[in-house]
Amino acid sequence: MFNKKKIKAKIDHILFATSLLLFGCNNHYTPKPIGYFRIDLPEKKYIPFNPAKCPFAFDVPAFTVIEADNRAKAEPCWYDINYPGLQGKINLTYLPIHNDVITHIENCRTLAYKHAVKANGIDEVLITSNDGQSGGLMYLISGNAASSIQFFLTDSTTHFLRGALYFNCPPQSDSLAPVIEFCKKDIEQLIHTLQWKQ
Repeated sequence: MFNKKKIKAKIDHILFATSLLLFGCNNHYTPKPIGYFRIDLPEKKYIPFNPAKCPFAFDVPAFTVIEADNRAKAEPCWYDINYPGLQGKINLTYLPIHNDVITHIENCRTLAYKHAVKANGIDEVLITSNDGQSGGLMYLISGNAASSIQFFLTDSTTHFLRGALYFNCPPQSDSLAPVIEFCKKDIEQLIHTLQWKQ
């Protein structure tokens, strides 16, 4: 009446499934933390940037690509220092001063503090060029703000240069920290080597 082979096969399947349930799930699974890609940073080497029709010159990283700012509101002597492979750029805007240096400084402060909504904090650091002809402020913006470093330099009578570091990716300060520090050194080199042309 009963097929002994079929019954034995069903009992074997049930025992196998039961043993999997009882003994196969003893190990506790612990998810791994989120990882980030390794970032290979280029070697530091600087070259002079001296645009013919602009009143400034400074050093830039040799591996960057400099392009004229192509936004609709861009003016002459506005540039983007692009970091190929890092998806970042330093946006530079130059403005001549016409008895309005305070207005330019306040505009820079306003633009930096617009990031306060997402920032954990904003530190203001006094900066000067090596020749002592220019001074200004660097805004170090911590947290997940769109821009982590902004700065301005001026001779207070004729020239005003503003810069802002941006990345073309969602701001994640933990994963971007090494790249931000890497770019900060380049910004410091730009600041120290800035010279105004007569």
